[in-house]
Amino acid sequence: MAEEIKSLHDLLDEDPEILDNINVLIEEEAAQSLLTIFADIHPADIAEIINHLDVDHARYVFGLLDTETASEVLVELDENIREKILEEIDALKIADIVDELDTDDATDIVSELPDQIAEQVLENIEPESSEDVKELLKYEEDTAGGIMNSDFVHVYENATIADAIDQVRHKADDIDHIYHVYVLKHHDELVGFVHIKSLLIHPLTTKINTILEEDLITVNPHDDQEIVAKLMKKYDLVSIPVVDSHGIMLGRITIDDVVDVIGEEAEEDIQKFAGLSEEEEISDSSFKISRIRLPWLFVALFGELVSAVVLSSFQASIEKILIASFFIPIVMAMGGSSGTQAAIVMVRRLAEHEIWIKDSFKKILKEFFVGLFNGFICGIILILATHFLFKTEIQFSFVLSVSLIVIMVFATVVGATVPLFLKRFGADPAIATGPFVTTMNDIFGLSIYLSIITFFYMH
Repeated sequence: MAEEIKSLHDLLDEDPEILDNINVLIEEEAAQSLLTIFADIHPADIAEIINHLDVDHARYVFGLLDTETASEVLVELDENIREKILEEIDALKIADIVDELDTDDATDIVSELPDQIAEQVLENIEPESSEDVKELLKYEEDTAGGIMNSDFVHVYENATIADAIDQVRHKADDIDHIYHVYVLKHHDELVGFVHIKSLLIHPLTTKINTILEEDLITVNPHDDQEIVAKLMKKYDLVSIPVVDSHGIMLGRITIDDVVDVIGEEAEEDIQKFAGLSEEEEISDSSFKISRIRLPWLFVALFGELVSAVVLSSFQASIEKILIASFFIPIVMAMGGSSGTQAAIVMVRRLAEHEIWIKDSFKKILKEFFVGLFNGFICGIILILATHFLFKTEIQFSFVLSVSLIVIMVFATVVGATVPLFLKRFGADPAIATGPFVTTMNDIFGLSIYLSIITFFYMH
């Protein structure tokens, strides 16, 4: 009977105090009890537990794990806790752990080590794996080469089904997920692939070149990992080969790696929306995190100071029409929300390649009408609310509503345009949705609002 592996969620359902109990066992150094608990937990969940421990406890728990489990846990740990654990482990122990990993995961771990330790690790792992890792280390971390696995099953084009099955058996212990057998020419140029299913439904003597799939979708090792993720999503691929400029196969990228990439890219975009940096994830220093956030806060501060200048320039109007100042937060918030909505939608579409730059005018025009419709609906509600709840004159309610419509349309168009503008000039459009768009809308929205109020009441 297969051994049942419980998820952390299931374990918490059975015993909500399990995490507290684990901490107690760690403090008592009850190693055997801890290993008994971990024996029934998936390595990814063990990693999650370790991620929530303090550093000393995390090191103790990781030190209890056997080499195979430690390797599976290590790749799932948060980068900052992994770094702290590895700095207390000798190079030989790290080498044993790295030897258990696929080449792509091994490369990620080695790349994070200090140069001297990395060299010792590479000297103490299997020579073939060492050469593969050294080759992968040449590529940037966020490229196809940086996430590819150099282990793959292949045969040459004159092989038979029987030869391909032998290769699958030969590689089975080294490769966790085998989806395709790749077919190469004798100088290693990729010509096609065969699905594992095809090996089961054709006679053993069938020549591989008679059943191979030649419609290849490949990536270059220097392509950005985001391009890889988009291709695999678009064409529903579970694996994609990596080839050089001459078509020589270098490795493959599998769907489990791409899922990680999608998560990383989404997290990166969210951080950019707020003007943050991924460095925050790996830093425990409040000073460093503060230094990362401050530049965008300076942008916002400068923008709001400009807004204050705008307000002061309309001081006479505000003094004569005091009630206008009460509604500044409303029009600013509605404008900011409209701009942010449009920017986020545009960034997402750009990220998914749903928008071609040449079609950008149509998209901006569409957002213009969205802003106009939303502004009109919100304007009607504002007329009714201000006239009946605040007992304002109908003329003022009408002017306030017109201001809101103009500001929402303007903010929506700006929010949609800025990401396209940044994309056109090679910048990352994700930064548009943070303090940049919000601050710009505050400045211009305030100017529009007070200009309209002044025009109607001061002339």
